[in-house]
Amino acid sequence: MRDRAIRTASSGGGRLLRGGRIPSPFGPMTALVDEHGRLTRLAFPGEVESPRWRVDMNAIIWDDQAITLINRQIDAYFAGKRRDFDLPLAPQGTPFQQKMWAALQRIPFGSSLSYGAFAARLGFPRAARAIGAANGANPISLVIPCHRLIASSGALTGYAGGLDVKRGLLEFESAAAAT
Repeated sequence: MRDRAIRTASSGGGRLLRGGRIPSPFGPMTALVDEHGRLTRLAFPGEVESPRWRVDMNAIIWDDQAITLINRQIDAYFAGKRRDFDLPLAPQGTPFQQKMWAALQRIPFGSSLSYGAFAARLGFPRAARAIGAANGANPISLVIPCHRLIASSGALTGYAGGLDVKRGLLEFESAAAAT
């Protein structure tokens, strides 16, 4: 049975996935790492329960040891002791998505940008909707801080983990950045 799980625990490209759950103020996050220990997915409960997830939960090899470093850094983040993450990442996406996700990691803790301002910063001033779509495809919530993009009106729009989680993350970061 374990051999079958090893062969089928993949999400694209035949990659072996190990996973575990990490406590957060917004419910347990699910973290998945590839065979090299690189984070491939990190999601809040709302995303894991949605059709967007597309990962066979029964095929994951559940191994809390595989996500120890991720767990430590997320614990430190929610304890207010860490503002940035230093983790090996392996998100799967198009070249445009990869560029956009890398740029998201440069938005400072405690701040936010509109989709349009972010698109302009990337050199695509008319691509706010494409930025929104790429943001929505982010497979590594929190660590790649897609929650820091908001509508130009200041409204909170779309978040795979749910708008309450997005609001909570922005409020947490804003309060922590002020101290």
